[in-house]
Amino acid sequence: MSTATETINSNFKERLGLRQWIGRIFFVIILMATLFGLIMLAFLLADIVIKGHEWVRPELFTNFHSRKPEEAGMKSAIVGSAIVLAVTGAFCIPVGIGAAIYLEEYAPKNWLTNFINININNLAGVPSIVYGMLGLVVFGRMYGIFSPGSWFVTTFNIPVNPGAVGGWIFNLFGIPWLEIHLPFGRSMVAGGLTMGLLILPIIIISAREAIRAVPNSIRLGAFALGATRWQVVNTNVLPIAAPGILTGIILALSRAIGETAPLLIMGAFSYVPFLPDSIWDQFTAMPIQIYNWISFPQADFRIHLAAAGIMVLLAVLLSMNAVATFLRNRFETRW
Repeated sequence: MSTATETINSNFKERLGLRQWIGRIFFVIILMATLFGLIMLAFLLADIVIKGHEWVRPELFTNFHSRKPEEAGMKSAIVGSAIVLAVTGAFCIPVGIGAAIYLEEYAPKNWLTNFINININNLAGVPSIVYGMLGLVVFGRMYGIFSPGSWFVTTFNIPVNPGAVGGWIFNLFGIPWLEIHLPFGRSMVAGGLTMGLLILPIIIISAREAIRAVPNSIRLGAFALGATRWQVVNTNVLPIAAPGILTGIILALSRAIGETAPLLIMGAFSYVPFLPDSIWDQFTAMPIQIYNWISFPQADFRIHLAAAGIMVLLAVLLSMNAVATFLRNRFETRW
């Protein structure tokens, strides 16, 4: 009996030692992979700072794009990115939070909600260029129903402007600043709604995770005191889940501000020498401006100005990520 026990213990120690060695090797591999990524990122950032720090000057923020590198700036791109981001947030934040609340607090658990959940998770991984093509068809051209001679225009006798996509312009309730353009064309509205579609699944998923993290005892206690379901959600669940929801929103918006492919597909311009008068104007954005400078043959555009623009865009992204981290650490409730 003792011999069999000793044999089993010996085999166990050998297997345990082998597993420990495998664990150490795997730890070294993943550590080297992490360090490799960090070192490459550090070299990339150092190269950008060295080439572009001298070009981060007031003219970069106050001037429009110019043919002369020393006079070129990204004023219109910065303003365009800010307005597009505002339109994106105005569209996707209420829709995303509302969808998350419904799916977590109201929707029954059946095949339909399971189907919706699967599609939301799949949409979060769809390439951004696909959303660009979707936004071009849905928002930019609206399937061509407002083009001259279309069945919709002919049937309802709608006055449209001549052109490739047509156009129906009217004032909602007769108020000038509520002017509506159909289709949206190459406007900031079309760009913002397209970016909203891109980050909407991310906001829904992050908001659902934050709502799901609220202990069920909070809900049961509120129900025991006679609160309605909406009172439970509004006064108990949402205030506790707010830090996680805000963090997800900020991180999603930081992804949207750095996307280029959807805006290129939408037809955003690389050269806009003016500030927009309304959300229906043509626009450009910081990633597109950087892409435009990189395509120029002059070294000052291709190397120095592009690096300076990347530094500005990185500063915005890092600031948004820092705000998200602060909100999570400052207001997160631990159970």
